[in-house]
Order: sequence, then C-alpha cells, then structure tokens
Amino acid sequence: MEYQAAPARLSTLDANFEHDFAQRLHWSADTDAAIEQRVADILADVQKRGDAAVLEYTARFDGLQVDGMAALELTQAELKAAFDSLGDEQRDALTAAAQRVRTYHEAQKRASGESWSYRDADGTLLGQKVTPLDRVGIYVPGGKAAYPSSVLMNAIPAHVAGVQEIIMVVPTPRGEKNALVLAAAYVAGVTRGFTIGGAQAVAALAYGTATIPKVDKITGPGNAYVASAKKRVFGTVGIDMIAGPSEILVLADGSTPPDWVAMDLFSQAEHDELAQSILLCPDADYIAAVQREIDRLLSEMPRCAIIAKSLSDRGALILTRDMQEACAISNRIAPEHLEVSSNDPHQWEPLLRHAGAIFLGAYTSESLGDYCAGPNHVLPTSGTARFSSPLGVYDFQKRSSLIEVSEQGAQTLGRIASVLAHGEGLQGHARAAEMRLK
Repeated sequence: MEYQAAPARLSTLDANFEHDFAQRLHWSADTDAAIEQRVADILADVQKRGDAAVLEYTARFDGLQVDGMAALELTQAELKAAFDSLGDEQRDALTAAAQRVRTYHEAQKRASGESWSYRDADGTLLGQKVTPLDRVGIYVPGGKAAYPSSVLMNAIPAHVAGVQEIIMVVPTPRGEKNALVLAAAYVAGVTRGFTIGGAQAVAALAYGTATIPKVDKITGPGNAYVASAKKRVFGTVGIDMIAGPSEILVLADGSTPPDWVAMDLFSQAEHDELAQSILLCPDADYIAAVQREIDRLLSEMPRCAIIAKSLSDRGALILTRDMQEACAISNRIAPEHLEVSSNDPHQWEPLLRHAGAIFLGAYTSESLGDYCAGPNHVLPTSGTARFSSPLGVYDFQKRSSLIEVSEQGAQTLGRIASVLAHGEGLQGHARAAEMRLK
C-alpha cells in the first residue's frame, strides 16, 4: 500500500492564514470520559487493596500472571546481567549517552542547585537551603516499544540531585523484558524496579503498597491512562508534567539540504498520528523541495503509515515573509523541539523566547537531543513551554527558606511586621513581633 503525506501548505500572506493556522495547531487535551472513569476506579482499587490489585491488573492488562510481587521486582543482579549481556556497540553507546547526560545535569546542579545565604548589616541571616527529594518514581513506557533513553533522562538527573531512592516501573507485556532498558537502569543508578505499568503502577507509586514504597514525585511519559493517573494523584505526590503529543518546529532559511529537513519532520511524525511537524521558511522554492523529499523518502520508512497520517492531519509547511516573522510565529507555537536550520543560527536564537529545547544549526538534529547530546529530552508540549521547563535536576530538589533574625534586626523587622499584622487584623502575629522589641 502506498501512503502519501500531505502537510498543509500555508502562507502568512494569505487572508485566511490565522484561521487555517489555528485549525492546524488545535489539539484537545481532554481525556476520554471512559478512560477517566476507568483510571479513577483503578487508583481507588490499588489504594484499597495494594499489591493484590496491582497483581490483578498486571495479569489483566499485560498478560503477566505471577504468584506474588516478588516475581515483578527487578533485582540489581538482573539489571547488571542485562548490561553485561549487551554487545559492545550497544554497551558503549549506552555508557557514552549516560555520561553525557550526567555531565550536563551536574553542570545544571552547579549553576542552580546549591544552597546559599547572606547576612544583613545587622547580622540577620537570610538564604535558601536546597535539598533533594527522598524518593522518586520514574515511569518508563514499555508497551509498543522500549525506551532506554527515558530511563537515562529521568533517573540520571534524580541521581545527580541526590535522591536516595529511585523506583522504576516499566510494563513488560507477556513478561518480555528489554535488556537495553534494564541495562539503562543499571547505568543510571535505579534503586529498585518493578515490571508493572499503566494507571496501577502510578497508583502504587503514589499511595504505596506492602511491596512498592510510596514516592514523593512521579516523572516520565506514558499513554492516556498514565497521563490521567498522574493528573489525578497530583497533590498526593508531585509530577513532572502532563505531556501531549510530540512536536517539532523547523525554522529554515533554505541553506540546509531539504532531505535533512524532511527526515527531521519524520522524526517526530513517526511517534504517533497526533504528533506535529511544522516547517517555517521564507523561501517558497525550498518548501517545495522539502515536500518533494517527503514524497521521495516516505516509502522508505518502516512507520510510513503513521508518518503520513501525522503529516497530513497535523503537519504544516508555512511560507513566511522573512525569518523574523518565522521566529515570531515560533514563539506563538512554543514548540517542544525547535530546530534553527540556518547558516547563522545565532542570528535568530536571541529572538526565540519559548521552546522546550532549541537545536542550533543544520548538524543539530533533534534526534541527537533525544538520545545523547546531554540536555534532557523530557520537554513541555502543547504550548506549555511558554511557562514551563525541561525536566532537570531542579525537579528532584526542593527549596527551604532560611531566616535567622538577630536581636538588632528584630527591632526593625518587628515594627514593620506589627504595623502590617494589625492592618490585617491578626493581633497574635503583631504581638509575637512586638514582644521582641526593646
């Protein structure tokens, strides 16, 4: 069967551009009501029955029938054995990727993850104490495919932050364990792992069971059931984000080989039919050349059906007046992945304010960021890059304010606090401050 990918061809010069542009961007984050109810039932059941419910749902959804929870736990010996079983090429690639991710997040911790304090002239100490979370849970998808890169991107920043216990959950349908995922857990410093998935895994991490310890925060991507479960347990535990379909936006000045750009658009479109791939470019001939390469290369792709539907339903090739306008439109979209495919990407980077990750230059394919460049690949989607950030060391830390008021400082601060407290009608607050005045 021959597939055709027909991304929308738009131009900012067209009178109906704004309408067509809005239609192409629209995506509903509303979860199906049936999924929401099913997830609510699973969460309540796991909260009530613990391990027994987890075993039941694992048998039902993953076809994995075991006698007890011990059969679902991954031992450190098993993780190491998986690492040792890899061929040299896979083992070296995994180790190199892990080291680059670790190096980046160690730099991130030095830049923003340290405690600090200072003293006023009167001796009052003010500051911030940064401490890691005690225990986190990382969800690793394991249904249609295996994602060792997700293990690295979630576990390594937690480890660098100083988290003492990292609990991994990963579904293994029919008991099929992926050696590369287990090896990644070994390399990344996962403390304990369980072969469970879905809403039941999120519930077990959020509420705790006799076997699975309750965590402080849950991170990692998953399907609609996982996303719904994470949303529902937020408040009981922290979560990283509610991720939507994957996105790529390419800003091109026409200097990059068009087949490179076509493949970069494919790299997100192949995730699923709802993924979004957009090209912004001021050169109409170049846009046409990219479309020709899409047509030529599509049949070579194993996931050509998914790519074709994604590009046809949600993709767009947009002609802009110039690169400045392309940058302005990019800021409106606030994409998850933003490639600046230009001879001089640093000319345009200062104009770009909203993106999960910015990939500068023709040689910086988004896929390198997914696996081994170093920065985290867990990124905000669906325009949330306007107000949120990639997963990082800071997601596994918390901050406590430090205040030590000197006797002299209490004379100044006490009077200020007294006036404001009386103004709010809180006499207890006022008197507590006044008692320390000379």
